[in-house]
Amino acid sequence: MTATHQILGKTPAQLTELAVGLGLPKYTGQQIADWLYQKHVSTWDEMTNLSKKARALLASHYEIGRAAPHLQQTSRDGTVKYLFAAGGGFVETVMIPEGDRATLCVSSQRGCKMNCLFCMTGKQGFGANLSASEILNQILSVPEVNELTNIVFMGMGEPMDNIDTLLQVIRCLTDPKGLAMSPKRITVSTIGLRPGLERFLEECTCHLAISLHNPLPEERLAIMPVERAMPLADTVALLRHYDWSRQRRLTFEYIVFSGLNDTPRHLAALKRLLSQLDCHVNLIRYHRIPHIDLPSSDMTRMEWLRDRLCEAGIPTTIRTSRGEDISAACGMLSTQEQQGA
Repeated sequence: MTATHQILGKTPAQLTELAVGLGLPKYTGQQIADWLYQKHVSTWDEMTNLSKKARALLASHYEIGRAAPHLQQTSRDGTVKYLFAAGGGFVETVMIPEGDRATLCVSSQRGCKMNCLFCMTGKQGFGANLSASEILNQILSVPEVNELTNIVFMGMGEPMDNIDTLLQVIRCLTDPKGLAMSPKRITVSTIGLRPGLERFLEECTCHLAISLHNPLPEERLAIMPVERAMPLADTVALLRHYDWSRQRRLTFEYIVFSGLNDTPRHLAALKRLLSQLDCHVNLIRYHRIPHIDLPSSDMTRMEWLRDRLCEAGIPTTIRTSRGEDISAACGMLSTQEQQGA
C-alpha cells in the first residue's frame, strides 16, 4: 500500500486512535505525538522507540507531512521570509525576531478570496485552503522552530475562511501533549468573517486581531468588499458580548492612508465605534503594492492619531514595519512570481 495521508496535523488523541486502529499499542500514539511536536522529526525512521515493524506499518499508510522551505530571503532588519510548497502552489511565511521574542507569521490559505484593495495577497486571487499539515509544516520546518515565542495567523489568506482547519491546528499547538503552546502566544487575524469568527470565539481562547482600516461603512466598503455582507458595526457588536479583560486580548489593525482614514472625522468615528470596548489599536503604515495608488500617511499624522486615541482611553501603538525590503511587511505577501516555478 502506498502512503497517501499525512499524519502531521492530527492531535495526540487522534494519533492514539490511529495507532489503535492499525493494531498498535495505545501508547504508540503518544510516542508519535512526542516525536512530531516535541522533537520535530520529519521521517518515520527517526522515531527510534517504535519497532521497525511498527514504523513500516505506519509508513505504508501515512506520510509525515514535513517539507523544508524552497527558498528564504533575509531582510536588512533580520526578518526572514520563507517560501513553502502548499495548496497546490506556494505560500509565504515570515519570521520576525525582536529582542527576546521570535514571532512567526503563518499563512492559512494560498491566496485569498477577500480582495481587499490594499493587500497584495488579495490581488493574487484564491488558490486553496491549506491543510492542517501544510499550516503546521510552516511552523515546524523553519530553522528557528525552537526559538519561536509567538505564532500569528496574519500571513496569506483569511483564517476564518478555513475555520475547521484553523481550529484543528490550534488544538495541535495548544495540546499539552502536542506543541504545548499557551493560547496567549497565538493571535489570529480576520477581516470579520462572521461564521468562522463566531466559532473561533466559542471554541478557543487565542488572541484576536480585527482588520478595521476605516470606521465609516461606505468608505470601508470601497477598500474591503466584505463590509457589504458583514458590516464592521455588526462585528464590533458581536465582540462586545465577550470578556477581553482577562487572558484573551482584542486588537484592531488599522493601516493608515493619508487623507483617507486619518482625519478628524475618522478619529471621531473610531472613538464612537470602540468606546467602552476593552481593546488595543495597532496603527500600521501602508506598504505600497504594484498598481494600487493609495497614499501612505506620514509619521507625524500617525502620531497625532495615536495620541488622540490614547487620550480617548483607547490604547494605541504604531506598529514598526518589518521586512519591507523583501516584501514581507503587512499586506505585501504574494507568490505570483513563483506561480510558474
